[in-house]
Amino acid sequence: MKKVVFAGTPEFAAKALEAIVAAGYPVVMCLTQPDRPAGRGMHLQASPVKRLAQDLNIPVLQPTSLKVNGKYSEEAQAALAQLQNIEFDVMIVAAYGLLLPQEVFDIATRDGRAGCINIHASLLPRWRGAAPIQRAIEAGDTETGIAIMQMDLGLDTGPVICQESLSIGADETALDLHDRLAEQGARLIVQVLHRLNEEGAVSAIPQAELGVTYAAKIQKDEAQIEWALNAKVLHKKISAFNPFPGAVAYLDEEKNSFIKVWRSSLADPQKQNSDPGTILEINDQGVLLQTGEGCLYLKELQKPGGKRQDASTFALQQSWCVGQRLF
Repeated sequence: MKKVVFAGTPEFAAKALEAIVAAGYPVVMCLTQPDRPAGRGMHLQASPVKRLAQDLNIPVLQPTSLKVNGKYSEEAQAALAQLQNIEFDVMIVAAYGLLLPQEVFDIATRDGRAGCINIHASLLPRWRGAAPIQRAIEAGDTETGIAIMQMDLGLDTGPVICQESLSIGADETALDLHDRLAEQGARLIVQVLHRLNEEGAVSAIPQAELGVTYAAKIQKDEAQIEWALNAKVLHKKISAFNPFPGAVAYLDEEKNSFIKVWRSSLADPQKQNSDPGTILEINDQGVLLQTGEGCLYLKELQKPGGKRQDASTFALQQSWCVGQRLF
């Protein structure tokens, strides 16, 4: 069986690591990002990949950077030296979060090794970059998928070994889609490893030059809801930003207090002369709001420090009423 070095950080990557190990491939080293402060106490927490690797007794490397000429040169050189001394056949990369320099590619292709193979959550060349799941939903795409790619120095520009599409549900959030894509990516990377193990190599096709789009990293300042926008646009934004950073609606015009809007759904158009953000109805379906064009049901809400609740219950507890406005 081919020996694997695995590089990844979040849950998406952990799902792939789990599948690779379950398929019988020896993972001889895991690279993952350093522990980060998280939670209310901001205590250092290990990544999902590190936690799984420790459970599986797989050695872990956590360099801050792999750039030998960068700020963390000593860390990078030490990590590369360890990688240099490991016997492996292929490096699998999934949402690692660090750029791989040429030195890594050189090690990963030395002595007939299969190089670095990446699990990417889009149908390349659409949505290269950091946030393909969120940007696909935000853009209103009806399908996405997984691309297994032979990596090069470019940003998700390498040739594609295989791709498989997946439809995006009308009310699907980034969290929902993430979980389905993680399962899909785990299954496909095992299939590619089987091919590599049986045939000794895998072929890849260069990406098309047309249709390239870039999925820029999600910024927190994108989270504010602008109620004057089209209801369809707002629905996709709310869905795309669940779970991070969470779409934000303000309760007053001065923006002193806010809530998070986690889920929504489109409503039948209604003839209203209300300002965008005005509550039109509160019923079992949620809180119906006027937007710049069309109406939108808010389905799941949360106040700071509180729990997520269905919107109807939330509105009742907060004494919301028809005619009240969100900003």
